[in-house]
Amino acid sequence: MALLGTLVNVAAIIVGSFLGMVFRRIPERMKQTILQGMGLAVFVIGAKMAFEAGNDLFWVIISLVVGALLGEWIDIEGKLEQIGKFAERKMTRLGGGKVAESFVFASLLYCVGAMAVVGALESGLNQNHSILYTKSVLDGLSSIIFTSTMGVGVLLAAIPVFVYQGIIAISAEWVKTVLSDPVVTMMSATGGVLIMGIAIQILDIKKINVGNLLPAIFVAGAIKWFMYR
Repeated sequence: MALLGTLVNVAAIIVGSFLGMVFRRIPERMKQTILQGMGLAVFVIGAKMAFEAGNDLFWVIISLVVGALLGEWIDIEGKLEQIGKFAERKMTRLGGGKVAESFVFASLLYCVGAMAVVGALESGLNQNHSILYTKSVLDGLSSIIFTSTMGVGVLLAAIPVFVYQGIIAISAEWVKTVLSDPVVTMMSATGGVLIMGIAIQILDIKKINVGNLLPAIFVAGAIKWFMYR
């Protein structure tokens, strides 16, 4: 079952979010310190992924430029915020006015990255869900902290995670000859740059429209595929 790993990942986020809503009485200073620690960890993970580009760094930069143009044209960040604000109007009591922010943040964090892409690909190509099982543990633990800190919008991130990883897993069954290791590596390296952008936001250094950079991952995959044809 290609979607098994994704379903476990979604369940982990939901359970973690509910636990985060229950254990809200975490001291503010402790929340801030934990959040900063996770921000640093996310930055290191992103940097490690980005360094995998090696000699393809130039093409990663090109992918980011083209992806930014596409993302701004589609306005992915704006559409994600619209969905979050719609949910905020419906769930004001639970979200405390922070649903849109936490939904966008968690959706980007859980969807962008090597584990999401490679894990879903592995589930679709080989029915091996071990990568997504590992991601589920990480996402479940982080959703407890993020929900207690940012609100119930983190719970709603389970929806784009299911759609995003599910589409990749199912599509992988149809394009086994296309998604070679170099293609996946290029996509992961580009995703690593976006993860670093998310880390900068977690650390409250600067607001970056990471959502509008999401197409860069697929642009990178397309470039690498054409290079290896």
